[in-house]
Amino acid sequence: MDTAPRLAYDVGVAGLASGPVRQVQMLPLPVTRRWRHAFLLLLPACWLALVLFTYYWSFQASLERLHKESAQQLDFYAASLSSTLGRHEHLPEILAQEARLTEVLMQPDSPERQAAANRYLSVVARSAHIGTAFLLDSRGLTLAASNAGTPQSFVGHLYTFRPYYQEAMMGRTGHFYAVGATTGEPGYFISSPVWKDGRIAGVVVVKMVLDSFESALNRSGKQLALADAAGVVFLSAVPEWRYRTLQPVPADVAMRLSSTRQYGGHPLEPLASGLPADLSRPQLVSFPAVQDSRVLLQARHIGPLNWKMLLFTDPWQARQTAGLEASLAGLASALMAAVAYLFWQRHRRKAERLLAADELRATHARLESKVIERTAELQQRLAQLETTERILRETRDDAIQAGKLAALGQMAAGLTHELNQPLAALTTLSANARVLLARDQIGEARENLDLIEQTAQRMGQIITQLKAFARKAPAELAPVRLSEAIAQAMCLVGTRAHRLGAQVDIDLQPATLLVQAEPIRLGQILINLLSNALDALAEVAGTRQIILHGALVDGNVLLSVSDSGPGLSEDVLPVLFEPFVTTKPAGQGLGLGLALSQAIAESLGGRLEAGNRPEGGAVFTLILNAVPPEE
Repeated sequence: MDTAPRLAYDVGVAGLASGPVRQVQMLPLPVTRRWRHAFLLLLPACWLALVLFTYYWSFQASLERLHKESAQQLDFYAASLSSTLGRHEHLPEILAQEARLTEVLMQPDSPERQAAANRYLSVVARSAHIGTAFLLDSRGLTLAASNAGTPQSFVGHLYTFRPYYQEAMMGRTGHFYAVGATTGEPGYFISSPVWKDGRIAGVVVVKMVLDSFESALNRSGKQLALADAAGVVFLSAVPEWRYRTLQPVPADVAMRLSSTRQYGGHPLEPLASGLPADLSRPQLVSFPAVQDSRVLLQARHIGPLNWKMLLFTDPWQARQTAGLEASLAGLASALMAAVAYLFWQRHRRKAERLLAADELRATHARLESKVIERTAELQQRLAQLETTERILRETRDDAIQAGKLAALGQMAAGLTHELNQPLAALTTLSANARVLLARDQIGEARENLDLIEQTAQRMGQIITQLKAFARKAPAELAPVRLSEAIAQAMCLVGTRAHRLGAQVDIDLQPATLLVQAEPIRLGQILINLLSNALDALAEVAGTRQIILHGALVDGNVLLSVSDSGPGLSEDVLPVLFEPFVTTKPAGQGLGLGLALSQAIAESLGGRLEAGNRPEGGAVFTLILNAVPPEE
């Protein structure tokens, strides 16, 4: 019971005793404590860590491939959009040089010049495959437009509130995306000033409709979105995202959008609470509009208005790729289906059968290649696991042997006392026998010789038990009678129990209990538990009692070792089986007794539990696999 306050439970061994040992009747002690000890999770945790590391490595590699594939797709769409936007970048400048448009600005009241300008703009719009081309005067009034004469004609409308007009009136090329104030149709506006005699006489505007690009997005099936600098999504493959924001829009930005009537009356509700400010690198983000889990986000900046094209990719593809075993199983089942299908097709047309056979061979070759690669990988991992298991097994065996040698060192004083008594008795008995023989008292001398023989046998028994306990036995499991293992352990700790006046009660139900174990290692566990119980009893006055109770429960043998000591504190229980944890004074134990006992129990296919008795004192329960009794 390492780490118990004011208790010193550790590995300890004493000699054979002749103290009181009696049989008592007890009911099996129920195991009621939850398993909360970290050491029990060590081996499964190592295995789980290896599995998780392998999965993590595979997932990261798959995610990197997904990064590259998604980046290529995003680059394609970004390049396509940039090409579309740049196609008519200089068209307004060219139109600004057209004399028919300049003449309308100089004579806005001339119907003939206005009609000529309308026809010219209409031809330009059809030829260039743009939405609309129109001419504004310096006041922002539309004088001519390619859609003149239609119900949605721009002629006569003021567009001074549009940024493209304001930019052009400052002598710059204007760019603006908005929902049409007249038509309600969204479009990309490019404007250029019209110069006359060194001053700006008007503005030429070209409106591009991005329907073809939006249709391409819809056909792609990708989670794509195109957002402006304010974070408003105006184009998307997901219709529900249009005219929504990537994050809440600040009040000043909302006021600017309202003043320019950029998105008409759309409420511009946010899609999410916000995305990272830095979109220069691929990253996993939470975006509930796509799915509940995290998605891969990649972005590209496009055009003069600093648009952001966003691609949201479900990383489940990476997780699917990481599950290579499932992929192989899927390929195998697909191959079986292909074979069955080809067998059926063989009874139909010969040409089709030959073609299908070629496809099958190709598929088989690819599958075989993947199987070979996977087999080599699994063989390498198996070799690594075997090496790790061997190192762990050797380390555990060395620690167990070191624990036994430490125990032998601790019980040296008790063994000296245990052997000195028989040696002194041998000296006295031999001297008496010599005197009796000299007096021809043959009968009395024979009795002395019998006592000498019994004493020597007793010493030989102690030495035999010590030799068996000290040797490094292989961990080969075999049926072991529990009563014999307890008797051998009592042979080494009984003397100390007698000196302390401790009463040891043994109750096995039935007495012929057999467990699957290795005798030496099972004995080491029993010696550790009994020695720790004696350490606890040394701290108390009054009745000192140790009870060993064994019972068969659900195919397992439960052996409890309880004492009448002070018990275990609640602070100690969670770390009781951790190595190098002890409350003994410095130099009295390393805190490895219970940790090694737990390791030995696990190597035997069992476990060790600890708790407190309701009436006081600690109880340790060893659970091992039971062996059916011999017929």
